[in-house]
Amino acid sequence: MSLRDQNQALFEEASVPKALAAMAIPTIISQLITLIYNLADAFFVGRTGNPYMIAAVSLVFPVFAITVALSNLFGVGGGSLMSRCLGEGDEKSARQVSAFSLYGSLAGALVFSLTLYFLRRPILVLLGASPATYAYTETYLFLVVTLGTLPTVLSGTLAQLFRSVGFAKKASFGLSLGAILNIILDPLFMFVLLPQGEELTGAALATLLSNLISLGYFLLSLVKTAKKSSLAYTFPEGLPSKEKIRSVLSVGFPSALTNLLFDTSNLFLNHLMAGFGDAPLAALGIVMKAERIPLNTGLGICQGMLPLVAYHYGARKFIRMKAFIKMARRAGLLFSLLCVLFYELAAVPIASLFIAAKPESAIGLETLALGALFLRFRCLASPFAFLNFHITFSLQALGDGRTTLLVAALRQAIIYIPLMHAMGAFLGYMGLIESQTAAEMATFFLARWIFSRRLAAINESPQS
Repeated sequence: MSLRDQNQALFEEASVPKALAAMAIPTIISQLITLIYNLADAFFVGRTGNPYMIAAVSLVFPVFAITVALSNLFGVGGGSLMSRCLGEGDEKSARQVSAFSLYGSLAGALVFSLTLYFLRRPILVLLGASPATYAYTETYLFLVVTLGTLPTVLSGTLAQLFRSVGFAKKASFGLSLGAILNIILDPLFMFVLLPQGEELTGAALATLLSNLISLGYFLLSLVKTAKKSSLAYTFPEGLPSKEKIRSVLSVGFPSALTNLLFDTSNLFLNHLMAGFGDAPLAALGIVMKAERIPLNTGLGICQGMLPLVAYHYGARKFIRMKAFIKMARRAGLLFSLLCVLFYELAAVPIASLFIAAKPESAIGLETLALGALFLRFRCLASPFAFLNFHITFSLQALGDGRTTLLVAALRQAIIYIPLMHAMGAFLGYMGLIESQTAAEMATFFLARWIFSRRLAAINESPQS
């Protein structure tokens, strides 16, 4: 059986639980490995004890987060459309969209890199680089983002495209390869190969090299599988139609904006929490790391679900499509509820993993106590956050960019950011912590109503 036939059998013939597991489990694994990877530079740079190096990594992170948005622009938009095209039996369009998404992300990455290079000085000032951190921040920005945007964006885009045609394991392996290499190479470059005082440069070089190797794997896999699948890297049949290009961008743009709004809301939250002192701000940092486990797992489930839903929507097999939506919702909700229970029972040990509070350190003990308290309240948002992710990814699978954009704007810009300001002003730092749960709940009830109407508008076809 060819690769194309194997993937088609997975989409069409496998049971709903088996197909979802085949797509979601590798994606969840890569999400969790990527979570560790995202903490690697901060962890190893933290071992130097140099506060200016540590600050440089934190200052660059918001810019690095834009690369994720760029990969989603063409990866999610193109991947969703490819799955729908395959469901319709239109393999020609799927291949055209594949090549367009690849070169679109390449162009976007190059424009972003050149912008960073030529405007690096005002950007560094905007990020808040001080005279003491400027040189470190400039070096880290240049190596990790200016040079690293291309491999980071293309790897993210290709992972989405591979997943859209059923190659979830290849997508997972490619992303995990870069993450694992970075974790291995960080201490090697920082503490062995480069001299003392150049640890930040070592961390940045390790990240850049890891991402380049990951991209190399994806490109080799693309060349090998292009003849046996619906993936493509050339345009032998021409560009996709203007309608298809609009469809890619109409779904990809809300996905990219969702990432940017998420990072923007976290910047607001950190800024507001800083007004209550160092201990609450440090405690918030602990919680935002710990909560990534249910968040990344939920994202993995949704990313695995998206191609399956999109394929069956294109094939007009709506009963099976809705079965995938329902199964993914149940799995993610169950896991997030288990995480809530675990965090409620083990808040103190979990917080202790991120700070070694010595008995003689008053601020350390206060941070630990607040971290456990914050975690017990903020984890209550996890089930509603997953449900909102689930609705957003389902809408992306249906190609409904306009409604996806509405839900994204509701969740972060219209509800969460104003609510955190209001609750923080009236209830202090606990109001800031509780504002996420309140915002996720309010968003869910509105988004669920919107999504229910969207599903009700889909008529069952004779094929379903």
